[in-house]
Amino acid sequence: MSSAVHLVNTLQSAAADAARRASMALLDRQDQKGYWWADLTADSTLESDYILLQLWLYPPENGVWNPPTRTLIDKAVRSILDRQLPDGGFNIFAKGPADISATCKAYFALKLAGVPAEDPRMIAARDRILNLGGIQAANSYVKVNLSLFNLYPREGTPAIPPELMLGGKLIYEMSSWTRAIVIPLAIVHSMNPARPVPAGFNLQELFKPGVPVTFAFGKDKLLSWRNFFITLDHALKLWERYGSKSIRNRAIRRAEQWMLERTKYTDGLAAIYPSMQYVIMALDLLGYPPDHPDRVEALKQFERLMVNDGDRFFFQPCFSVVWDTAIAAYALGESGNAPKSAMTRCADWLLTKEVRRKGDWSVKRPNVEPSGWYFEFANEWYPDIDDTAQVLLALNHAKASDSAEHRACVTRAVNWLLAMQSKDGGWAAFDVDNNLEMLSHVPFADHNAMLDPTCPDITGRVLEALALHLDRNHPAMRRGVDYLIRTQEADGSWYGRWGVDYVYGTFLALRGLAAAGESDREAHILRAGEWLRSVQNADGGWGESCESYKYNTFTAAESTASQTAWALLGLMAGGDYESQSVRKGFEYLIETQQADGLWDEELFTGTGFPKVFYLTYHYYRNSFPLLALSTYLKHKTEHGVMERA
Repeated sequence: MSSAVHLVNTLQSAAADAARRASMALLDRQDQKGYWWADLTADSTLESDYILLQLWLYPPENGVWNPPTRTLIDKAVRSILDRQLPDGGFNIFAKGPADISATCKAYFALKLAGVPAEDPRMIAARDRILNLGGIQAANSYVKVNLSLFNLYPREGTPAIPPELMLGGKLIYEMSSWTRAIVIPLAIVHSMNPARPVPAGFNLQELFKPGVPVTFAFGKDKLLSWRNFFITLDHALKLWERYGSKSIRNRAIRRAEQWMLERTKYTDGLAAIYPSMQYVIMALDLLGYPPDHPDRVEALKQFERLMVNDGDRFFFQPCFSVVWDTAIAAYALGESGNAPKSAMTRCADWLLTKEVRRKGDWSVKRPNVEPSGWYFEFANEWYPDIDDTAQVLLALNHAKASDSAEHRACVTRAVNWLLAMQSKDGGWAAFDVDNNLEMLSHVPFADHNAMLDPTCPDITGRVLEALALHLDRNHPAMRRGVDYLIRTQEADGSWYGRWGVDYVYGTFLALRGLAAAGESDREAHILRAGEWLRSVQNADGGWGESCESYKYNTFTAAESTASQTAWALLGLMAGGDYESQSVRKGFEYLIETQQADGLWDEELFTGTGFPKVFYLTYHYYRNSFPLLALSTYLKHKTEHGVMERA
């Protein structure tokens, strides 16, 4: 046997063993109901906001704050302090630099909870805030939250007018998550609550001298959308003082109706932390007593996001159960290592989560039959395209007990995906043609996710899913392929909106193009493969920092299991199963697999809002390596490269 053949066979054997152990580990973690569900973790801002919410719910009495949730607040304090950086700041992703908004939130929460101002950790945090530009440099949501307690000047916060509700379909030009946050927040902000704080409490030490608190006009271009919206913001502030109270009240009531309607058939409004927090505040201001069913339900759903198991205390931004399940099931299906019973339980559970009622997406697609899947346990108003595509990939392997219902469900989902294709040929997350760019310049759009435009990563995954059910020459497929070719970066990569970052976008674009029948000899495929090989780390793996979003280019980081798997999946989709890069990549995965069959990684590889909010999906590190190993082994088997004696 030649040394080359021996190397191939040794790698193939090791990959098969790694895939088997990874499969068994995932199967051991399947819930009896059929799903997989891991923690979804983020930064310290969620615990900081929790302490702010406690101040809202339990105001000081006679200037003294003594909330009944003190034990939980103390746990939140420890959780926040555990993540303080040596320079005093708080970051928004592992091993990242201090972030001004996260650090301001943490300082406020810690001071409110009773950490003394002279504590060295508070001094360090305060110095870091001032070095980063003071509290004036924090984002608008930090300022709005603090203004509710008169801790930041209201004139320095953006107007968030509930009159948006009277603008016809204008709210549906914002991304689904933005409207779910902004509408309850508009109720809260417009009512200018001026909630009390403990006697003597303020944040004056965080204001950097000489830095204005109000919005500054852009000087580089007099006629710009930024300057237009700042002017409009001034006008709206005048409207708040002198405008029609009856119109404002009508707008608030319409916002209330919209909000309450969307708390039905879901685990909280949009099933995400920030909107659920603002719903609690809005209901309080609207006069709903603590024992009102809507308010009780809102608080219950919010508190479900809390993880408090004795050793750990943190909040999840939402639940990722459908997403975790679909990826794990697809990886197991590709491996061939999962028993039919496990896959059937999974498929039966997934079919119960198909959306069968119209949500916000139907505003632009009113005549389309509802289908699709959401991300969480329940979120009927907001099925998303990415989850739907991934579930279809899973259901290609996982077959439900009722085969007729399985087929009908898949057909509906395919038709829904086709209807949700945007004009440019790509697919977004929740909506169609949600790309009114001027809205990105409104003052409260600095969460960097005002819109939900099409993106290469989702488009690639949709093409891969649709290719299981459509001819490659179907017009939707060709438009999707054209979109990906058109959006390729100059260096050969693709941008990844929902995963970090260019490695994620490139792997999914290549998977979609391969599924759609693109030849691996095409220039765009070859360029992408060369780019992936060019950013491989010396240890054989791949790693990319969240800083890629800041610099709009690939920024290297230590290797991670999930990103290594993504790069390998991209290379294999481009036809590369034999290069040194591929071999070293698989060696990295095999060598870093733990005794329990799983992998570990510290870096954040999921994206919520680029530059603002990142996520750790704790099954990414396990499901994607299994998928990569299985894809490699499947190719070897199909092409007759079998283990030799």
